[in-house]
Amino acid sequence: MDIPSINLDFLKALADDTGLIQHAKFATPKRQEGYTTDDNSRALIACTKYYRIFGAQSDPEIAKLIDVYLGFLLHMQESNGTWHNLLSYNRQFADDVGSEDCMGRALWACGYVMNSNLPTEKKMLSKEIFDRGSSCVPSFKALRSIAFSIMGLGHYKKAYPEDQNPVKTTMNLADHLLDNFNNQCSSDWRWFEPYLTYVNGRLPQALFEAYESTQNERYLQTAKVALDFLLKVQMTDDVFVPIGNKGWYKRGEKRATYDQQSVEASCMVEATTAAFRATGDEKYRRTAHTIFNWFLGRNLQHMAVYNPKTGGCHDGITPKGLNLNQGAEATVSYLLARLELESII
Repeated sequence: MDIPSINLDFLKALADDTGLIQHAKFATPKRQEGYTTDDNSRALIACTKYYRIFGAQSDPEIAKLIDVYLGFLLHMQESNGTWHNLLSYNRQFADDVGSEDCMGRALWACGYVMNSNLPTEKKMLSKEIFDRGSSCVPSFKALRSIAFSIMGLGHYKKAYPEDQNPVKTTMNLADHLLDNFNNQCSSDWRWFEPYLTYVNGRLPQALFEAYESTQNERYLQTAKVALDFLLKVQMTDDVFVPIGNKGWYKRGEKRATYDQQSVEASCMVEATTAAFRATGDEKYRRTAHTIFNWFLGRNLQHMAVYNPKTGGCHDGITPKGLNLNQGAEATVSYLLARLELESII
């Protein structure tokens, strides 16, 4: 399949001077549902990646979007380093404290900015936000939050190679993932938990990133075993079939096929490209392209999830067809996957 050109129109339509609006009704932003740190972190990574690949001159608005998303993360952070996740449209915090996942994503985004070609002041602000937020990391229990943090730390290390603290923290977190994997792993279940739920690809992706930071072969080997297991579960006749969020997949039980979420395809594209970079194995590069084609209609419903007319992406696939809403998570997830392919085309 032909890969669509990159279209930022709907990403821009979802953003205002506060941040990225969380949800859409079809292709119209639903302002009443406000904003999240989760979505603005993803969007900051996507725009920084775009800036890194194409430069500011290719789209003068990209620098403004980066300012908006970075300013959002600054606003949502408390003085103790924690973040709120939910902000209403009238700019009131809608939670007492955000999830571990939103904090891990914010750290990942700030690390990504630090290790970029953005202006120095943006990188300095990201470091300030990251350093304040890093105090949260030792208390993280959720494995995906740990994975996001590892990826942020990997970029921190690249930006400040003389600082050994990110490497030490990465090893502590990666060892925790390995402990979970070894406790749960069996001949027919090579995974970190007794279930597969959401953004599963982030766990092996984090270990590939940890390997890049530390050159610890244990991280590389476990990452490959876990990713290969995940691909075996989610690839059917060369078609990507993500774990459905209506029931997930508990060990020993029947896996859910629907609803399939766009974010799942995106994180698996990123996980397989991370595997390709770490191993040089062509099968992972080919698989990344195969999974990406889920967005273009190579899925169980044979329906394009990405909308080239708007530049948005539908939220996912239900048993009856597309979820026609084009929210922030899906739209940014598609852009992250599409931008990731630029590095391996």
